[in-house]
Amino acid sequence: MENELNYMPVVPMRGMVLFPHMTLNFDAARTASVKAIEAASAANSTVFLTAQKDISVEEPSFADVYDVGTVAHIRQVMRMPGGVVRVIVQGVRRGMIDCEIPCDEYLKAGILEYEDSYYDNDNLAAAHKNRLRKTYEEYFSQNPRLTADNFMQVMSAHTLGELCDIVAAGAELEVETNQELLAEFDVCARAEMLTAALQNRMEVLKLERQIAERVKERLDKNQREYYLREQLHVIEEELDGGGTISEAEEYENRIKKLKTTKDTKEKLLKEVDRFLKMPPSSSESAVIRSYLDTVLEMPWNKTTKENNDIQNARAVLDEDHYGLDKVKERIVEYLAVRQMTNGKNSAILCLVGPPGVGKTSVAKSVARALGRKYVRISLGGIHDESDIRGHRKTYIGAMEGRIMAAMKEAKTLNPLILLDEIDKMGVDYKGDPSAALLEVLDYEQNGTFRDHYIEVPFDLSKVLFITTANTLDTVSRPLLDRMEIIELTGYTSAEKFHIAKDYLMPKTLKANGLTEKQLTIADSALREIIEHYTREAGVRKLEQKIGEICRKAAKELLSTRKRVIKVTVKNLEDFLGKPHYRFDMMNEHDEVGVARGLAWTSVGGDTLSIEVNVMPGSGKVELTGKLGDVMKESAVAAISYIRANAKELKVPSDFHKKYDIHIHVPEGAVPKDGPSAGITMATAVVSALTKNPVRNDIAMTGEITLRGRVLPIGGLKEKSLAAYRAGIKDIIIPEENKPDIDDVPDEVRDKLHFIPVTNMDAVLDNALR
Repeated sequence: MENELNYMPVVPMRGMVLFPHMTLNFDAARTASVKAIEAASAANSTVFLTAQKDISVEEPSFADVYDVGTVAHIRQVMRMPGGVVRVIVQGVRRGMIDCEIPCDEYLKAGILEYEDSYYDNDNLAAAHKNRLRKTYEEYFSQNPRLTADNFMQVMSAHTLGELCDIVAAGAELEVETNQELLAEFDVCARAEMLTAALQNRMEVLKLERQIAERVKERLDKNQREYYLREQLHVIEEELDGGGTISEAEEYENRIKKLKTTKDTKEKLLKEVDRFLKMPPSSSESAVIRSYLDTVLEMPWNKTTKENNDIQNARAVLDEDHYGLDKVKERIVEYLAVRQMTNGKNSAILCLVGPPGVGKTSVAKSVARALGRKYVRISLGGIHDESDIRGHRKTYIGAMEGRIMAAMKEAKTLNPLILLDEIDKMGVDYKGDPSAALLEVLDYEQNGTFRDHYIEVPFDLSKVLFITTANTLDTVSRPLLDRMEIIELTGYTSAEKFHIAKDYLMPKTLKANGLTEKQLTIADSALREIIEHYTREAGVRKLEQKIGEICRKAAKELLSTRKRVIKVTVKNLEDFLGKPHYRFDMMNEHDEVGVARGLAWTSVGGDTLSIEVNVMPGSGKVELTGKLGDVMKESAVAAISYIRANAKELKVPSDFHKKYDIHIHVPEGAVPKDGPSAGITMATAVVSALTKNPVRNDIAMTGEITLRGRVLPIGGLKEKSLAAYRAGIKDIIIPEENKPDIDDVPDEVRDKLHFIPVTNMDAVLDNALR
């Protein structure tokens, strides 16, 4: 029977269905639901409750709820902390959404209310009623969670419709099943559906009892934990016939498909056999499962196709990096030899250079050129050998080493693995990680590399290893012997300018969401940034400074109406502040006791002014300027040379008794060390003792011996760049460093005059006026 249309608020219910004749209390927390209940309470306390189709929807619409629900009477509303409302409702009759009423705060609809519909055949209804009661009695006897109150409520029901609703409300059925029962207006059909649902529910209860009985046979009454674990095991057997068995079969099938040695397969199959015999609840079972998963994730069978086109490799390197011609040429030669020998050459490339010169990016370019997967392993700060070789799987929390982890990440047998910062590894009581790398980086041995965790040989011979380091001083000799060194020296100012303009500017503009039309940096401004805002061998700080300009430009574009921002030397300080660095230029005049040396630093070359004062005294020698031990020894060697050759140098023979000598290197807060300032100190002391001034346009570098010989030094390219920046014209260098002049960039070499010398006499002849 259909009643008239009534308008009322709608409350979506998550995970529950309300039947007529049923009392329900629930908490409403959603804003729309709370407002709907408040509106209903303020009117006639009538609300329409309907189930939500998907309980994960936070703000349901009419499309997210069922059309059929229950018209309910609100009996009590209580406000709880946190804005939650606790409601007690009484189901009245079934209803169906007929039309939607516009309402911004909650759902409101026109509801058609329905009474139960019966056949004219009273005997049929009575039969359904008797059958349903008997089925419920059987269900009640099998379900220990039902109470006597539930039973009495069912037995006291008068009509078939009321009986169906009361039984369904307490039968612990699925939400979908309850909704189907609610949507059935024909009571006889509803009774038939409910009887079938109760019988299905009894079958489930029967299975649960069987599982409980089987578990009970295995359990020790005094071990509650054992009981719970066995119950889970039996449930797993009921679900899929034994999860451990099927898991072991899957492991066996995957192992048989591996392209590896027979011994390896046998070892892994033994582990599978152990796994099958162990109870799933044991901790050892979890260890073996983790081990097998790790081993089977290794790329035993897969390789990527390699691009052996040497011209393509050179083109990729040129595209990604400006300059570095010798480095690129050496890498291309290396790749050519690998191709000719089918990858059998045993050299491991080691890219050595100061920070920011492009070591890591060169390795990335090589991987891209070859079409290999690229994986980077940072070795900085590693002190434990197990980081390389892995831990024995008997230890708690054991895992594979970094090499095997990289192979698992690459998912191929022939990736390019970059071992970054190989000079930053340390040694302590846990072992020497550099010793563990000896096998990894030897192509004669790494074909059967054994990780402590994996325990079976793994082929690393197809991997292309490249290492990087800032210095080789801390790398162990055996490890260094396995690598071929490629030095990446610092960039010249001209090279930095081209890198900034052609590479860093487009990259940084894109990273900050700008275009070349929105921000332009003048060439002169770029050169100013290079010379006075950064001091480095590479270009990392330079990229950061360009990024700083981009960020401030982006802010200015958004906060003003400007469409274009131009950065010049005049307004550069507005973006970067005052200049941070300056380069010492050559002295304006020749001076007595002041000589200019050349020094190598981790951020490139620099000039070093050495000053000497000679004062009446007792022959003391004072050294200041935060000098290292090697530099102090060079000063002592220089004075010994002067004492031994005082007559030839026209120096008073008793100067070491009558005079105190103070040698000072300015910028005293900066540590300085190394032997290459030896001839500079000797020249400054001779100048101070003889009163002959040192040329202001000359700089020098070289180690001095007690006999006055000049020994070779390193870093000539960087030192020449520093002299060039300082306006120096002539450079005195050791004779043995003549071949290194070819490494100096053409633009610098054309402006400098190199004076090779073998002894101090030649140094003094060229340096003193």
